[in-house]
Amino acid sequence: MKNDRIRYYTDPLNDDFAGTDIKTRRVPPDFCYVHKSVLWRVASFLIYYCFAVPVVFITAKLILGLRFENRRVLRKLRDKGCFLYANHTNVFDAYVPALAAFPRRGYTVAGPDIISIPGIRNLVMMLGALPIPSDHKTMRRFTEAIAERCAERSFIAIYPEAHIWPYYTGIRPFTGASFCYPVMNGAPAVAMVTTYRKRKGLFALCKRPGMTVTFSEPFYPDPSLSKREAQKKLRDQVYGFMTKVSNGADQVCYIRYEPADNARS
Repeated sequence: MKNDRIRYYTDPLNDDFAGTDIKTRRVPPDFCYVHKSVLWRVASFLIYYCFAVPVVFITAKLILGLRFENRRVLRKLRDKGCFLYANHTNVFDAYVPALAAFPRRGYTVAGPDIISIPGIRNLVMMLGALPIPSDHKTMRRFTEAIAERCAERSFIAIYPEAHIWPYYTGIRPFTGASFCYPVMNGAPAVAMVTTYRKRKGLFALCKRPGMTVTFSEPFYPDPSLSKREAQKKLRDQVYGFMTKVSNGADQVCYIRYEPADNARS
């Protein structure tokens, strides 16, 4: 009998278990990352603060059991903004930054899949999506948008693992490529680690574990290093904190991940 709580992987860097079947579209070279229209901005404000944040808050608390640890760190950074680096273990991940950053705006760097579903491109952009460019022609617009959001003292979430492994209780390897943004913008990086705990009280009836998101103290780019060295240092600091929190937590294993070779043995 097939066990639906086991996932077999071959490549921890590139395997994806999101379970979606979206036909990915390229981000066009003229894609608008930052809208200047007053009407668009008003609509974005209303949808984000009057609809999305309340719905996400209720869903996160009641269904996912979301709990924040050390969120006070973000309160200290409201006058600066920051880049949040998180492990990618839940389809709900894209909405967590909105709650973490509140009352500041939260933005999430995401794959082009986020704008590939017909009819919802404007909606996901209003909710804070920043789709990764499909080619170098669009990269300049993307980089400028990141810089503009950073200048607004927003919180920008990045998932360096790139692919979703639902309820995974470890930290997968990732490169330092995305750490160029704090270095380029002179902004702090904060690690945001999701772990899974056993739920208590009435919520103990839920089969799925509760989410705990723990924040690190801010890591700042080292101005004495070259850009590449500063990126690597930030990456190592964030990765070190993530693994420390993940290994130190008493986690519930809801879905087990095993090498594909185990399935054939």
